Amino acid sequence: MKITSKEIDKLQQIAKNIRINVIKMIQSGQGGHLGGSFSIVEVITALYFSVLQSNPKDPQWKDRDRFILSAGHKCLTLYSILAEKGYFNKNLLNTYGSLDCQFPGHPDRHKLPGIEANTGSLGHGLAIGGGIALAGKIDKKNYKAYVLMGDGEIAEGSVWEAAEIASHYKLDNLVAIIDRNRLQIHGNTVKIMNTESLSEKWKSFGWGVAEIDGHDFSEILSSFKKLPFHKGQPSCIIANTVKGKGLSFAENNFQYHYWKPTNEDMKKAIREMGVE
Repeated sequence: MKITSKEIDKLQQIAKNIRINVIKMIQSGQGGHLGGSFSIVEVITALYFSVLQSNPKDPQWKDRDRFILSAGHKCLTLYSILAEKGYFNKNLLNTYGSLDCQFPGHPDRHKLPGIEANTGSLGHGLAIGGGIALAGKIDKKNYKAYVLMGDGEIAEGSVWEAAEIASHYKLDNLVAIIDRNRLQIHGNTVKIMNTESLSEKWKSFGWGVAEIDGHDFSEILSSFKKLPFHKGQPSCIIANTVKGKGLSFAENNFQYHYWKPTNEDMKKAIREMGVE
């Protein structure tokens, strides 16, 4: 199916709204994980608004595609996406950071519709997604399981155990998405734990691999439309992204992994993002 300019324009507007929502949530909560939340905006926007088979009115629909945010600290984007999709009233986002709100610092499936798994203890999401994908094969369902991980997260050994198991069971309904922004909480991922070359590593584990620009909707949608990349193999999309993308002073700066803005910082962000 051809990707139209109208579809891309629509996704770009949604992505802008998502970033504004995240800024407003950080303002309400007086802090939040900005860097990674911004780097995944385009990938998750394309997934939820053009690819994922889901039903906000029936979040537990048995034939739905599943999305697992393994890098759970990037949840501000997921919360915003679910609100924009109509899983809950968008006004609830304004309660972020308040006592007993429904938006904890990491996703909790018991607090919000549309959350498939409690995540944030890094390295667990791929195993959860693999189990869901295997269940789908056993039950002869057609859904896919998508798992988004950070490139710092994949230093966890449990990721590679799950990758090997997924290949062994030929889970071609499982898709790993790596947010490759090259930064983690303490600096450059290559210096902290070098997991390069990512493409060759995933291929050696028996996965089909595509490497894309994680902010280019044409490349993102093209990769999703080709899934699975090889029949009988799980698929890995390595999305090259910019940490803090969309906020000039935060881009490629690991110090914005978690951002606790001053009043002046927030005013600057609001002006740049066009927040009303």
